Amino acid sequence: MKVEIQSIHFNPDRKLVDFVNKKIEKISSIDDSLIKTDVFLKIEKPESPENKIAEIRVHSSKGEYFAKKQCDTFEESIDLSVQALRKQVLKQKGR
Repeated sequence: MKVEIQSIHFNPDRKLVDFVNKKIEKISSIDDSLIKTDVFLKIEKPESPENKIAEIRVHSSKGEYFAKKQCDTFEESIDLSVQALRKQVLKQKGR
């Protein structure tokens, strides 16, 4: 599965990119029909807490899945987004 990461208003370090890829792999292992994943990382208001936003859109031959979470760290927001996507994929797969 192809993974595209776009960061808005900052440059992600290699550690964050590796973290994203590792988490996305867990979703792709659930369902073989997943084609592409778009990950958008944003910093909303730099001076406020919980300003890190992760939006993840997964394209599948069965449809599209989307999750958006906002937390203190990118790792936490990515983790929560992946959990939400996992639920969506499992629910669709069970149908």
